[in-house]
Amino acid sequence: MKKVRYGIIGLGNQGCTYNLGLFDKGAVPQSEVTAMCDVNPQKIEYMKSKTTNETAVYFTDYKEMLDSGLVDAVLVEVPHYQHPEMVMECLKRGIHVICEKPAGVYAKQVREMNEFAKERNALFGMMFNQRMNPLYQKMREMVQSGEVGELMRVNWVITDWYRTQAYYDSGSWRATWSGEGGGVLINQCPHQLDLVQWIVGKLPVKVNGFCQYGRWHDIEVEDEVTAYFEYDNGATGVFVTTTGEAPGVNRFEITGTLGRLVCENEKLTFYRNQEDLATHVKTCKGGFSRPACVVEEVKVEGVATHHAGVINNFSAAIMGEEELFVRGEDGINGVQLMNAIEFSGWNGGVKVSLPVDEEAYLALLKEKCANSKNKQVEEKVTDTSGTY
Repeated sequence: MKKVRYGIIGLGNQGCTYNLGLFDKGAVPQSEVTAMCDVNPQKIEYMKSKTTNETAVYFTDYKEMLDSGLVDAVLVEVPHYQHPEMVMECLKRGIHVICEKPAGVYAKQVREMNEFAKERNALFGMMFNQRMNPLYQKMREMVQSGEVGELMRVNWVITDWYRTQAYYDSGSWRATWSGEGGGVLINQCPHQLDLVQWIVGKLPVKVNGFCQYGRWHDIEVEDEVTAYFEYDNGATGVFVTTTGEAPGVNRFEITGTLGRLVCENEKLTFYRNQEDLATHVKTCKGGFSRPACVVEEVKVEGVATHHAGVINNFSAAIMGEEELFVRGEDGINGVQLMNAIEFSGWNGGVKVSLPVDEEAYLALLKEKCANSKNKQVEEKVTDTSGTY
C-alpha cells in the first residue's frame, strides 16, 4: 500500500477543511481522498468547484461509498448523533475509521460503539487533534510522572470560543437538542473535556454543572457553563466556558503538592515548590512560612501538528509503521464528563456521580429533543481553520 485511500462522509465545515486544507495541500502525504459523500448535492458541487482533486468519486449515500471498494479508511464529519452509527458501519466492513469529536452525544451510544469496535480488526481513532500539541503532551508527562506531586486542584477557564448569532444560524442542526445534542460543551469543548482527563489521568468522581441556556444567543442549548469537579483523592476542579465572551481567555492550571503548572498563551510555566506541601504543612515551625518556589518556563519540544498529525499517525498505523496514538475508545471519557455536567445543569446544579446514569440521561435528553425547535436555514460552509 503506497497511500491510504480515504473517504470523507460529510462535506460541511470540517469535511471541507480536511480535504481542501490538508489533502489538497499535501499535508498528509501517506494519504489521499478517493471518495466523498454528502446528502446535500449542493455541498458536493461546492467541493467540486474548490478542490484540486479531479479523481475522487462522489456519493450521496455513505453506505454506497463504503461498499464501493474505493476506500481503506474514512473520516466521519457529520452531525454528532450520527457518529456511532457511521463508525460501526465502517468497522463492520473492515474499513478503518476516524471519528470526529465528540464520539457521540450520550454515553450509552458511545459505550455500545466501543463494545462493537472491540470485536473488529479495523483501526478506530478519534480526531482529538489537541493531543498532538506538545504543550499538552508535556503537561501530561509532568503530571503522570509525579513531578507536580499529588493532585490538589484543576482549573480551566476557556472562554475564547466567541460565536455570533450568524454562526448558530449557519446550520439547521446547530444549537438544537435534536440536531446537535448540546451547545458549547458538545461542540466547542470536547477537546478540552478529553484533555482534562487525559492529562490528569482520571475523571472526577462527582460533578456539579451550572449551565445557562441561550444566555447570549437565540438558541435552546447551553452557551455559558461553570462546572465544579471532585476527584477521588479530594482534589477539586473548576471548568468555565462560554461562546458569549470577548476577549476570552484560555488558561489551564494544574496544582499539586510540588507546584503549579500553568498553560496559557502557548507557553507552559511551572511554579516549582522546593518542598512537598504534604510535608511542609506538617513540619514547618513558622505559621506564615511558605516553601521556597522557583518559577520555570518549561521547555517544550516540537510543534503542534493538530489534525494532520492525527491523520498521518492513523495512516502510519494502518501501514504498520507506528502505534495508534489516539484510540477511538478514549472518546467515551469526554462524553461521560459532558453528560454529567449537562445532567447536573438540567437539574439545577445537583451533584452527579460518574459514570453518569446512562438511562436517566438519555430519558431527559429525549424530552429535550421532543420539544426541540426546528430551524429552517440555508446551509453554509465556513472555513474553520484557525478556530481550534
